[in-house]
Amino acid sequence: MTGHVFSWFGQGQSLLTLVLEAVVVMGSPGPSTMAVTATGAAFGLRRSRALVSGAIAGTLAVLLAVATGVLTLLVAIPGLGTGLALASAIYILYLALKIATAPPLARQNAGGAAPSFAAGLLLGVANPKAWLAIAAVFTGSTLVEAAGALDALLKVIVLALMIVVIHLSWLLGGVSLSGLLGDPLRSRIVNILFGLILAATAMLPLIRWIPGSGG
Repeated sequence: MTGHVFSWFGQGQSLLTLVLEAVVVMGSPGPSTMAVTATGAAFGLRRSRALVSGAIAGTLAVLLAVATGVLTLLVAIPGLGTGLALASAIYILYLALKIATAPPLARQNAGGAAPSFAAGLLLGVANPKAWLAIAAVFTGSTLVEAAGALDALLKVIVLALMIVVIHLSWLLGGVSLSGLLGDPLRSRIVNILFGLILAATAMLPLIRWIPGSGG
């Protein structure tokens, strides 16, 4: 009986550690989380749902790629890391421009072009930080000793839930700012600021992959 108690206690500690690592590593500012926040602030909750849903789906695809070993195969392909970082940077810079030039919420209409589900999906899949962060958290913890398949399944379930929670939290953070942006000048300044922050998150991973950059 005592052995079972200690076993459950140990698994509870491992689960808590996994969740905390996910919050710190996966939930830290990056291209996807900043894009979600900026979109929420620039377009509001309803019109941001498509991009956020796509970003969650794309990040879940990355999680499955890590869990099934696809990442290991991809890493072996020469130049893939640089190509992924370049494609991600180009797209995120485009998204940053779209957010920076978005009109104030008060002037937006239902026909305005808010970021789409496909845009979010591309962002989630082509986000270098997601691959690195998820790989670090997934491989750096064990929930069930001596049960590889079960351990992997449980980690996928926990991290999938964390991906949803993290993206929704950043979205709500951005949306909470949208209520303050009725003034056109204030809205323009905040949108430009978010655009610059998002552009910075696009360039950092790219610099890491440039040969000779020391990354």
